[in-house]
Amino acid sequence: MNSSIERDIRTIQSIEAVPHIMKMLSDATGLRFICVARVTEDNWTMCAVLDEVNFNLIPGDELDIKTTFCNQVRKSTKPVVIEHAKEDTVYRESEIPIMYGFESYFSYPIYNKNGEFFGTLCGLDPLPAVLKTDKIENQIKSFAELISRQMEVDERLIAAETNLISEQAAAKLREQYIAILGHDLRTPLSALKMGVDFLVDHASDATSQKVLSRMDNSAKRMTRLISDVMDFTHGQMGKGIQLNVKPVSDLESVLAHTVTELSSLHSDRDIRANINIDGTFSCDPERISQLLSNLLINAIVHGDRAQPIKVIANVEQETLTVSVSNGGAPISADVIDKLFHPFWRNENNKKNGGLGLGLFIASQIAEAHKGSLMVHSDENETVFSFKAAL
Repeated sequence: MNSSIERDIRTIQSIEAVPHIMKMLSDATGLRFICVARVTEDNWTMCAVLDEVNFNLIPGDELDIKTTFCNQVRKSTKPVVIEHAKEDTVYRESEIPIMYGFESYFSYPIYNKNGEFFGTLCGLDPLPAVLKTDKIENQIKSFAELISRQMEVDERLIAAETNLISEQAAAKLREQYIAILGHDLRTPLSALKMGVDFLVDHASDATSQKVLSRMDNSAKRMTRLISDVMDFTHGQMGKGIQLNVKPVSDLESVLAHTVTELSSLHSDRDIRANINIDGTFSCDPERISQLLSNLLINAIVHGDRAQPIKVIANVEQETLTVSVSNGGAPISADVIDKLFHPFWRNENNKKNGGLGLGLFIASQIAEAHKGSLMVHSDENETVFSFKAAL
């Protein structure tokens, strides 16, 4: 038996309705042998059977196609119905009823999802039976059509499951690829950063220091881009932002250092910080710092350069609030709806570079801390506010 026929047998046997259909047809017609067969030009193969007359055929068994009326159904696509073979004007001379020992018989075509002939829904019995009534024939026809439709549904479901498995495998492969890429990029980048740090300590002339400063800033920006892509990948793979939650007593100094670092990188901007956090809290300080950094970079890039950027961080009633505000033109409502989408950037600011992941990742960090990241924008200022219970 070839693999195609084996697959067709599995398809029919996977349809839960088939045994019930065969039992209902047996009850309705009185025929004690009902089956679904796969019929090709060369083969007749049993797919499913209800056998109460002990013909001893099981799924996978084959008959000589020339010894069946199913071959006639395949060629004509019209059903064959016999009530009493010995008295039938068309089939009483046929050797087939004698060979298999039946008097009553029906065979109706079944089609696959492409409308191509698949096989037959058959029934037979050694005794005569009344089959040529509108009620009985409509029942058999309806059940044959039901199996055809169910085959189409199941094949589409299998195809969808196969596509899903393929997509999951591809997603896993993408995740592994990006993880390897991230690791392979970080290794030479770390070496580059160490080399820059060494040269900064040993170079004395102003020109070298200026070049090294630019190299250092570029290395830091590359590090941020790699981290953004890695975080985005984890989020898209359903893992979300990975947190390292622990008791933190120096969150104020962590956030203050973040502000200081970005202030030194953007010395032309007026960044004012009011950070007042006292106590020990459970959170991921590096991720909170990353969130603040992303919000600050957003304000630096998009805010009015003539107006100060304000950073406020405090804890009140066990709720941490971190906000970054800047002046400039207000953000329209339709843009606000897109701000936290990955890879989205305002058309007017694409020249500033970046992947458009900063605010998306900030929102994911907020969500991972079971908090919220909100934005309010009017003529006076634009404010991004993160709140989370600690």
